[in-house]
Amino acid sequence: MTAWEAVLTIVGLACITLLTRGFFILPARDLPLPGWLRQGLRYAPLAALAAVIVPEVVTNNGALITTWKDARLYAAAVGAAYFFWRRGILGTILTGTATMLALRLGLGW
Repeated sequence: MTAWEAVLTIVGLACITLLTRGFFILPARDLPLPGWLRQGLRYAPLAALAAVIVPEVVTNNGALITTWKDARLYAAAVGAAYFFWRRGILGTILTGTATMLALRLGLGW
């Protein structure tokens, strides 16, 4: 790839990024959204997080785990329990990580 092709690619990607990310910012007035869509968009961050986290917890090398002796299951359960108890993100991360570390190092899971 020549230098000009690289520059053209970078400028093109920057324009595409600006256009797609600025779609809701660029208009002078608010875009009307139906109520059902507005309500559905409230759950988009949770759905994206679940789509990333769940496969990591329940699969191993692309296949579902077949044993209960997996530290990730218990770490996720302890982290979720802490979150529902105290509603704190830092504590959730710390308890889940501590549980996983204890099971992996202590029991060799």
